[in-house]
Amino acid sequence: MAPAFEQHLQERFGLVTGSIVFFILEVVQIVAISAAIIIPIRYFLIQPFYVKGASMEPNFYDHEYLIIDELSYRFREPDRGEIIVFRYPRDPSQFFIKRVIGLPGETIEISNGKIILYTSEHPNGEVLDESYIVEDRTDGKTRVTLGEKEYFLLGDNRDESLDSRAFGTVKRAGIIGRVWIRGLPLSRLGTFEPPEYNL
Repeated sequence: MAPAFEQHLQERFGLVTGSIVFFILEVVQIVAISAAIIIPIRYFLIQPFYVKGASMEPNFYDHEYLIIDELSYRFREPDRGEIIVFRYPRDPSQFFIKRVIGLPGETIEISNGKIILYTSEHPNGEVLDESYIVEDRTDGKTRVTLGEKEYFLLGDNRDESLDSRAFGTVKRAGIIGRVWIRGLPLSRLGTFEPPEYNL
């Protein structure tokens, strides 16, 4: 605020009271400007997220602090291998973190510990090679064809993960965003890109 305004307040309320009123008005102005900047970023661009549980180990551990990019998916669809945060289909008040495995229009088959993807490029099926999981095995038996705007999601720690093998596919509308940055612990600070697949 301008010095002339501070002087006006001092003349009206006295030297001490006018200075206090001026200080309070400056603080209110700073808070309002900060809120106008931070709130849109927090609710429309990025969002913090704490990992809960062991379903994504060893890539993400319990209580790690992540920053979720909410902006990218406003311009494009999720890619295979991206780690996303989404609303749990059976209780939308809960947020889960998993990896995108199957994309809309594909058929996913889990059999004999392997994930087989049937895509337009691989109509006879191709076993998915996953370098990011410790044990190269996915238990369960299922075969599902994904509809439009449906995704098949799995945790990296397959033995400890509640994922699409249990709750089914996830609708595009339920996806919040992709994991962008691990903020804490600082020893594991980093950004994330989807892996290269054999497809």
